[in-house]
Amino acid sequence: MARRNGRGSRATSRRNDGAIKMMALGAAFVVMPMFLSSSPMFKALSGLWPIGLLLIAAGGLVMWLNSQGKSDRNSRVGRAATANPSRTEPFLNSSVSDSSSRAGSSPKIAKRSPEGVRIAEDVGPQRPTSWSAAVFDAIEWRRFEALVETLFQQVGFHTRSQTHGADGGVDIWLSSPAQPEVPLSLIQCKHWYGKKVGVDKIREFRGAMASFKVPRGQYATTSTFTPDAVSFARENGIHLLDGEQLLALIDKRLPDQQQALLEVALEGEYWRPTCVNCGVKMVNRSPKGGGKDFWGCVNFPRCKTTMPIRGALER
Repeated sequence: MARRNGRGSRATSRRNDGAIKMMALGAAFVVMPMFLSSSPMFKALSGLWPIGLLLIAAGGLVMWLNSQGKSDRNSRVGRAATANPSRTEPFLNSSVSDSSSRAGSSPKIAKRSPEGVRIAEDVGPQRPTSWSAAVFDAIEWRRFEALVETLFQQVGFHTRSQTHGADGGVDIWLSSPAQPEVPLSLIQCKHWYGKKVGVDKIREFRGAMASFKVPRGQYATTSTFTPDAVSFARENGIHLLDGEQLLALIDKRLPDQQQALLEVALEGEYWRPTCVNCGVKMVNRSPKGGGKDFWGCVNFPRCKTTMPIRGALER
């Protein structure tokens, strides 16, 4: 397009130059007889002035036509730019998706990973400003574990957590500040959406308690527990904390403690899940052959951990 426009501009310039020369010659034919009225050549030159007027008129017509043609070309370019901005601004839309993945977020930025899988980088949902169940919906599993750990730190426990990798069925160890090496209780966290925690998960946790020889345990979830799970936990020294109970516990804390808990929950990219094996933030990937986006580890293909996209980020 730019090449064609360049050729058109040069042709117009050449026509304008020719028109100017034509008008200059015509002016000479008109003016010269006036200065040579006493010369013997006057009679020969006096017949040139009509030709001069014709040349001046022709040159003016050529220049007018060129100006009209240039105006039309500029108008066409403007209309093309309006209809298809990427034609005139080739980098404007090359990396921005047509639509946002959800309300309250900025557009997705799409790029290609080394293995050719499209990666969509989202900026996350709207950040909660106060405590509610919406905070649990917004945060990822690692932020939930950090929140639960901070809850127990605020009442004086010494805590130790496992950020990623095999945890042996335990996410957090609680102990006394005086004897941090002696666990008093164990905590397992389950950041789930909707699905209830069943008795099988509680039995697995009881097995971890037995292997570490710790008689008491806490099981925290953003969801709820099945009746069988509640019954088994009551018989085996396991205190259950579901989403509503956690919110009630937070509500009993002092305002500055509640704010501190909110800051822990919403730290960093609180909505982007952490790879359970590598301990790094995952990325939103789109399958090569189409289909639903999913979370994938940035260390692929060395790490093939994936997670479904759920909650506020699900499309």
